[in-house]
Amino acid sequence: MDIQISKSSIARKSSIEITGSKSESNRLLLLQALYPFLMIKNLSNSDDSVLMQKALKSNEEVIDIHHAGTAMRFLTAYFSTKENRETILTGSSRMKERPIKILVDALETLGAKISYLENIGYPPIKISGKKLNKNKVSLEANVSSQYISALLLIASKLKNGLKLTLKGKITSVPYIKMTLALLNEIGIETKFEDNIITVKPKLSEPENKEITVESDWSSASYYYSIVALSEIGTEVALSSYKKSSLQGDFVLADIYNQFGVETQFDGNTVAIKKTSAVASDSKIELDLSNAPDIAQTISVTAFGLGLECFLSGLHTLKIKETDRLVALKVELEKLGAEVVITEATLHLKPSTKIFSDVEIATYNDHRMAMAFAPLGLKTSLKVKDAHVVSKSYPQFWEDLKTLGFNLK
Repeated sequence: MDIQISKSSIARKSSIEITGSKSESNRLLLLQALYPFLMIKNLSNSDDSVLMQKALKSNEEVIDIHHAGTAMRFLTAYFSTKENRETILTGSSRMKERPIKILVDALETLGAKISYLENIGYPPIKISGKKLNKNKVSLEANVSSQYISALLLIASKLKNGLKLTLKGKITSVPYIKMTLALLNEIGIETKFEDNIITVKPKLSEPENKEITVESDWSSASYYYSIVALSEIGTEVALSSYKKSSLQGDFVLADIYNQFGVETQFDGNTVAIKKTSAVASDSKIELDLSNAPDIAQTISVTAFGLGLECFLSGLHTLKIKETDRLVALKVELEKLGAEVVITEATLHLKPSTKIFSDVEIATYNDHRMAMAFAPLGLKTSLKVKDAHVVSKSYPQFWEDLKTLGFNLK
C-alpha cells in the first residue's frame, strides 16, 4: 500500500491519543513471562509487541519474529533460560542480516547453549534452554542497548543474579535505565555504578503488581515535527504521558525548543505548540547517542525548515530495520537536500528547495515512513509501502487524517 500526501495544512488545535511505548511494553512482556503476577495496562498495539506476546505464549519449536529486532534480542536471552526446551528463532531476510553475535557470546559466557543455523553471528539460531549458573559477563559499552537489556531482563532468574561490566563509553543509557527502573518496580534489586551493573536474584514471588505503560515518545516525535513545520500558534495535545519519563526519546521536549516548539504538561497530557519561527541561519547540532531513534525525524524537520543540521552518535542506525543513515541520505537527496554521512554522523546542508511529487522508499522501516510524512505540510509526496508503520504505530495514518492531512 502506497500513500499519496497532497500538500496539506492542519487544524490550529488537535488532540491525539497514542498507545503504550513499544520499548516499555516488550520489556514488561518478558518480565510477565518470568513473573506471572505482573499485570500490564496500556500495552503497545504495535506489530513488535503483538509478535512478542505471541512468541512468549507459543509452544512451537520454530518462532518467526519477522522484523522485530527487540523481540529477537530479548527472546534469545529468555529462551536460553528455559530448561529442556529447544527453540529456533528466525525472522525476515533483513533480520538475518542484523548481528546477534555479541549477545550470543555473552549468553554463552553465562553457560547458554546456542548455535547458528545459517551464517555465523546472525539469525536464525537454535537455542537449547538450560540453567545458567555463571553470573559474570563483560560487553563493549557502545553496543546496542537491546543486548544489554536482554541480559538484565533475565538476570534476576539466574541462580546467582548477574554482574555485567560495560567496557568503554556507554551509549543509549536511557534505555538501560528504563530496564533497571522496570526491574526495580517489580521488586528486583539492581545497582548501576561506574560501568558495572549488578542485578540480584529474585527469590520470592510477590503479590500481584499492575504497571501502566507510558505512551510512546518515539511516536510523539512525528507530532513534534508536524508542529515545527506548521504556522506559529499550531498546537497538538498528546496523551498519555508522564513528566518523569523512563524513555530516552523524552529529550524531544528539549530538542524541539530549537525548532520553536514549546512543551507543556497538564496531568497525563502533553501539549506541543509552535511558539516562534527559527532563524534561517540556525544550525542544529546534536549528539543522539542516547536517542538514535529520533534521528530520522529531526533531520527531516531540519530539511523542511531549510536548516543546517549535524547529528552525531548514530553508529547503531546501520544495524536497524535498514541502514538508516544511507536510507536518509538517499531519500532526502531525492527531495533536493545535500547530505553527507559517515559511519556515525549525518550532516544536512542548509537548503531552501523542496521538490514535489517525490516517491519516498521506506525500506521495510516504519520510522522512514513516519519521519517523512510531516513533509506533506511543505510539498506533495508519495510514501511507498506505507503499511510498515504497523511495526510500532498502526493508527498513524488515521491519526494524520484527524489532524487534517490530505491522504489518498
